[in-house]
Amino acid sequence: MELKNYETLFILTPLLSEDKIKGYVNKFKDFLKFKKCKIINEESLGLKKLAYPIQNKKTGFYQIFEFQSTSQVVSSLEIEYKREEVVMRFLTILLSKYGIEYNRHKRSFNKTKLVK
Repeated sequence: MELKNYETLFILTPLLSEDKIKGYVNKFKDFLKFKKCKIINEESLGLKKLAYPIQNKKTGFYQIFEFQSTSQVVSSLEIEYKREEVVMRFLTILLSKYGIEYNRHKRSFNKTKLVK
């Protein structure tokens, strides 16, 4: 089976402690590792204001994973998201070659920006 590049973003409820947030992020990361996915990049965007209230909340913790996998794993991952009440929203997309190149460029830009 051919591995494809995906990017998943999920939003956790703002009512969690920092330790709980790390726990849930690690849970989903471990799930991907258990399914033999190659995690290319992970990025925590932190607490952000939502465009509209979700479950009467105006903010949420955003987390992004870029990974290589099969479509079956993506379906399983989304089921895991649905099982957790703390996940307010999620979105997983298949990256095109342009999306992969954009993310690669963004990572290299952020590294050079951090060095200066």
